[in-house]
Amino acid sequence: MLYLASQSPRRRDLLGQLGAAFSVLEVDIVEQRAIDESPHDYVRRVACDKAKEGLASLDADKRATAVVLGADTEVVLDGDVFGKPSDAADAAAMLRRLSGRMHEVISAVWLVSDDREVGEVCVSKVRFATLDDATIDAYVASGEPFGKAGAYAIQGRGATLIEYLEGSYSGVMGLPLFETARLLRNFDAKTA
Repeated sequence: MLYLASQSPRRRDLLGQLGAAFSVLEVDIVEQRAIDESPHDYVRRVACDKAKEGLASLDADKRATAVVLGADTEVVLDGDVFGKPSDAADAAAMLRRLSGRMHEVISAVWLVSDDREVGEVCVSKVRFATLDDATIDAYVASGEPFGKAGAYAIQGRGATLIEYLEGSYSGVMGLPLFETARLLRNFDAKTA
């Protein structure tokens, strides 16, 4: 049985696009980057930790046949990881830093079972248009930036801020579908 260890409705929708049958596990992982941990290593670790926490939450009978998927997505600019904004001022500050600049969106997906663990990382490049204060203020006021890494949603009004995308649209949303489908195929044919 496939389980998604995520509270994200976007990840649920994206995984559903693959036609996989799955159940959702809510996990609560502390998402804090360790000192000297690279952004790539951080995203990998968080995705893996979510999957492992999800597996550990299952009773022994379910765990024996479970495959748990964990994922994490972060926005990275100049080596700084932009998580979810804490408030409107934080969201506006993130958007000001992203304005007119190219940044990376790192999305990791991890599968774990009792005896296996595999994962992949997808890196996309996104360039924002130059944003004026009125545009930033209106976007923050829409409420969309909250709960989103980097304070924007490519699948929503945030798409109007993006001038260029190189990579995975679904990866920027939160679950790289190509990599996820490949992992599911290679992990266990019963889950895909």
